[in-house]
Amino acid sequence: MQEVLADPKWADKLTDADCRALSPLFWTHVNPYGWFELDMNSRLDLDLSIRAMVPGPRARSPRGEPSSASA
Repeated sequence: MQEVLADPKWADKLTDADCRALSPLFWTHVNPYGWFELDMNSRLDLDLSIRAMVPGPRARSPRGEPSSASA
């Protein structure tokens, strides 16, 4: 593919949309976030005492507005 794209005859025929369509072919192997392996057979050791400090979702009135009791 590099040889074909290096040929000026083909390079002049490619539009911007064509170049955007080819871009995933060159970049799909790149993972900027690293590799994360998940072990679905083990649990995380979480401190559940923190859960009491995290507020839950607000209650809503039947019309979808925040209720005055929770505001």
